[in-house]
Amino acid sequence: MKAFKYWDKVLILFILILWQVVGMLGIVPSFMLPTPSDVIMALFKDWRLIGESTLISLYEAMLGMGIALIFSFVCAILMDRFKIFYNMFYPVCVISQTVPAIAIAPLLVLWFGFGITPKVLLVFVTCFFPLLVGLVSGFEGCDKNILRLYKSMGAGYLRTLFDVKLPFAMESFFAGLRISASYAVVGAVIAEWLGGEGGLGVYMTRVRKGFQFDRMFAAIIVISLLSLFLVRIVDVLKKRVLRWK
Repeated sequence: MKAFKYWDKVLILFILILWQVVGMLGIVPSFMLPTPSDVIMALFKDWRLIGESTLISLYEAMLGMGIALIFSFVCAILMDRFKIFYNMFYPVCVISQTVPAIAIAPLLVLWFGFGITPKVLLVFVTCFFPLLVGLVSGFEGCDKNILRLYKSMGAGYLRTLFDVKLPFAMESFFAGLRISASYAVVGAVIAEWLGGEGGLGVYMTRVRKGFQFDRMFAAIIVISLLSLFLVRIVDVLKKRVLRWK
C-alpha cells in the first residue's frame, strides 16, 4: 500500500506538466487555456487584490457556516425531542435541497440587496442541510440499550442528550461539517457573482469581462485552496474532539 501512497500527487504533477506543454506548443490558445506558469504569474501580479477578495469571501463563508452550525444543532435537537417537529420540518429541508444554489442566489440578491446578507444566507442554505442530516443521523444511531438504561435510571432528556446522544452523533456530525466546509466558500462566490462590493466572485466577474482568464484560473485555485484549508481544519478538530476514535 505504501507504493501507492503518493500516486495522487504524481497524477496531479503529470496533469500540470501536460497542461504546461499543451499551452507552450500552442495546441490550445493561451487566451482560452492559460498555462500553469501564466496562472502563477497572475497570482503574484494581482496578489494584493486577490488577497483582499479572499478575506471577504472567507469572512462570508465562516459567518454563514457558523450560523448554519447553530441552527442545525437547535433544529436537530428539536427534531429528536419532538417527532411532530421532525415530521413537519425534515421533508421541507429535503425539498429545499432539490433547488440549485445558483437558482436561489438571484432571489436573495433581489430581496436583500447587494450587501453581505445574501452571501451569508446562501452559505447558510448550502451548509445547513449536511450539518442537520449528520446530527439527526447520529441521534438516531444511538445505542438503544444505553438509552433504555438511562431511562430506567430516571435520567431526563437533557442528561441523556449530553451524556449519550451528542457523543454518539459527533462522528456523523463531523462528516456533515466536512461537506459544509467544502461548500461554504463556493456558496459565497456564487452569491458574489450576481453583485457585490468585494470578494472572489466579484473579482472573477471583473477579470472575466476583461478576458483575463489567467486571473480567472488564479481565483479558482485560491477558492480550491480555501476549501481544502477549511476541510483540513475540520479534520484536525475531529481528531481532537474524537480522541477515543
